[in-house]
Amino acid sequence: MIQDLEKFRIAVETLKPNATFGLNYVNETEMSEALFDTIDWVTGDDNGTAITTKTNPHSELTWTAVKAEMDKL
Repeated sequence: MIQDLEKFRIAVETLKPNATFGLNYVNETEMSEALFDTIDWVTGDDNGTAITTKTNPHSELTWTAVKAEMDKL
């Protein structure tokens, strides 16, 4: 069985190929809407350092859409 966080990664890649993010979790094994809301979305690069935002810049990557993709896996 695919781990929940791996399902999340696959779902994001399916919905928005090349979307880059950082997910800060400690001992989390399940993806949740609360964890989704803490993602650092990469919006650019500043001389090798990622530029991130907590505001999701990808309209197609809503929690509802990502969760639906996860449920298919």
